[in-house]
Amino acid sequence: MTQGPLTTEAGAPVADNQNSETAGVGGPVLVQDQLLLEKLAHFNRERIPERVVHARGAGAYGTFTVTADVTPYTRAAFLSEVGKETEVFLRFSTVAGNLGAADAVRDPRGFAVKFYTEEGNYDLVGNNTPVFFIRDAIKFPDFIHTQKRDPYTGSQEADNVWDFWGLSPEATHQVTWLFGDRGIPASYRHMDGFGSHTFQWNTSDGPDGEVFWVKYHFKTDQGIKNLTASEAAVLAGTDPDSHQRDLRQAIERGEFPSWTVGVQIMPAADAASYRFNPFDLTKVWPHADYPVIEIGKLELNRNPRNVFAEVEQSVFSPSHFVPGIGPSPDKMLQGRLFAYGDAHRYRVGINADHLPVNRPHATEARTHARDGFLYDGRHGDAKNYEPNSFGGPGQTGRALWRSYDGFAAGTGDHPTPRHAEDDDFVQAGNLYRLMSEGEKERLIANLAGSISQVSREDIAERAIANFAAADADFGKRLEVAVRAQRG
Repeated sequence: MTQGPLTTEAGAPVADNQNSETAGVGGPVLVQDQLLLEKLAHFNRERIPERVVHARGAGAYGTFTVTADVTPYTRAAFLSEVGKETEVFLRFSTVAGNLGAADAVRDPRGFAVKFYTEEGNYDLVGNNTPVFFIRDAIKFPDFIHTQKRDPYTGSQEADNVWDFWGLSPEATHQVTWLFGDRGIPASYRHMDGFGSHTFQWNTSDGPDGEVFWVKYHFKTDQGIKNLTASEAAVLAGTDPDSHQRDLRQAIERGEFPSWTVGVQIMPAADAASYRFNPFDLTKVWPHADYPVIEIGKLELNRNPRNVFAEVEQSVFSPSHFVPGIGPSPDKMLQGRLFAYGDAHRYRVGINADHLPVNRPHATEARTHARDGFLYDGRHGDAKNYEPNSFGGPGQTGRALWRSYDGFAAGTGDHPTPRHAEDDDFVQAGNLYRLMSEGEKERLIANLAGSISQVSREDIAERAIANFAAADADFGKRLEVAVRAQRG
């Protein structure tokens, strides 16, 4: 099917797209060949900076459907009634790899969901693990530097990885997850997702409303499937795009992947006296204390038409809340509220939210922000300040979330207050003891294979000591395995 003649960026028809204009046959190229210059100049600029983390990803559109009444806990409109549907865009990713890295690697997976709600876009930016390596955002740049290429060698170095983890015992729980059987998912469809952080739900912005702390869970309906280290090594070498291809082809076949969505709900009053800090990203809430309550289904059923426009340029920010949902005192979350938006303003531009994949789909963004790179003039001649008397949009006076109660006054570089079980090793040990003997053997083998690569004995000893603190058997078996591999 013809689409009309090829044109320049300005819309003029192109006579010859095969040959540059020259000064005679075989002569030098002329600067007046503006098609040539336009194409080369555009080519030099058609990439944008890749994400510092989560660069390697894939995404799809779908639908979230409410299956349970949660109105006693939140006033969010998209959760207001059973059966209500909301369009979503979900981006999966690895964390440490660059844009050209392989999918089948041992790495956490990003699980970022954009809900296009009638009250604005709500972004839930999580991972496929319920915990993370650190609990304070001030350590995040240092942590990521250890996972990226060393400034001298240009390669990822085991010394850097294990030196940081050994000196940061709060990472022990997440590392136990990462080197266990779920460390390398077989596909994006066959893994769970988590909001990971603790978030606030509230029934009103006023003093009579109730406040709850919640954690999100997305349980795959396809079943959990993982790869062993040897299987992943083969797949990464033979098909680096394995996860992206699997997701796209499943949707093309009509095999729409889905997840059962649930939440753990904690009354706000429980937080201060809970046995560990409920806002600590290195901890899970035991289901016996706060069971997961099913609230909905998420299905992916439409592929992007253009990967660059809709996946690479998609932006997600944990700061994108809607009425009835807000942040918590989680120090990692607080850092991400700034860092994600700042990354997108640098990477995609100040008007990134104007792009089709990022702008609200079920409502209209009404702001006083103007101009900037690639501004499309959408506001016309409307005034760009507030308050104004020309009919411009104004504030509602109603906050999206409730202020936090029960915290001591006074700002400063405070360590997080300790609860009775605020220990970096308890939950890692619990996770290890839940594993079958086969799972333990594979975990030990995976850890030993990585730790044995470090160049200094003290780095290895410190790493092993953290796992020994989680469980004596865990540490003893790991020490034997590392010694065997290091000779």
